[in-house]
Amino acid sequence: MNLIKYEIFSKVVECKSLTKAGERLNLTQSAVSHAISSLERDVGLSLLIRNRSGVQLTNNGERLIVHIREILQMNEKLNQEIAAIKGIERGTVRIGTFSSVSIQWLPGILKQFQEQFPLIDIKLVDGSYVEIEESVLAGISDLGFVNLPTTNPILEVIPLHQDRMMCVLPKDHPLHHQSTIRINQIRDEPFIMPIAGCDNDIKRIFNQHNIVPSIKFELEDDQAILAMVQSGLGISMLPELILSSLPDEVCIRPLEGAHYRSIGIAVKSLRDCSPAAQKMIECICHWVVK
Repeated sequence: MNLIKYEIFSKVVECKSLTKAGERLNLTQSAVSHAISSLERDVGLSLLIRNRSGVQLTNNGERLIVHIREILQMNEKLNQEIAAIKGIERGTVRIGTFSSVSIQWLPGILKQFQEQFPLIDIKLVDGSYVEIEESVLAGISDLGFVNLPTTNPILEVIPLHQDRMMCVLPKDHPLHHQSTIRINQIRDEPFIMPIAGCDNDIKRIFNQHNIVPSIKFELEDDQAILAMVQSGLGISMLPELILSSLPDEVCIRPLEGAHYRSIGIAVKSLRDCSPAAQKMIECICHWVVK
């Protein structure tokens, strides 16, 4: 079997499109289609269903993609080990990440990492907490930033940071003069609930206090939530890392008590990480705790 065909097949599954996979791999759609057809002939099985909306795996493809990704990961690890023996730090690290980490942490982390290891390529995979966990489990990402505890206990995790949860208020809100906000003070306030990211943390806080919030809007985008608060449409609760740059007419106050979002790194196996991924984990841990 040809590893190039495996790589093309894996990228098509990741992108859910022959065209997008070709763009990522710098190949024509025809070349990608030919490689997939050749792989299907090699294994004697149909692996993809092609339709107008893109591609999806057949049942056979679902079973094989797991092993194909494992082969690609082991080949990458082998090449990195060979390079390490020769005294060359090279390879590729794929990192699952969410917006606040991408904005606040990754620029500094990647700058430091690339200064130390210029021959190691970095690829970023954006997603929600659950999507990042799934990408690590599927072998799409070598490691991922996640919210702890993870939903999947199979993952091995390294705790990194306790991100304080903050109450987000309009500047003219009656509670803005307080240094801290009690949870029961926002029981009847119109609340803007995030539907992705830190919603589990918020729900946990309300459940701990036996409070059912008065949810007025549910939004996915952090900046949209801040805009709603700025317009006086309600209050919200977000992690401090997200709130480094606030719009006018918005203020933040800590919640009374210890309420945090826990950020960590997740991998399938710390022992089996590639040398490049291990270097990246070391760099991340050092940068975050410095």
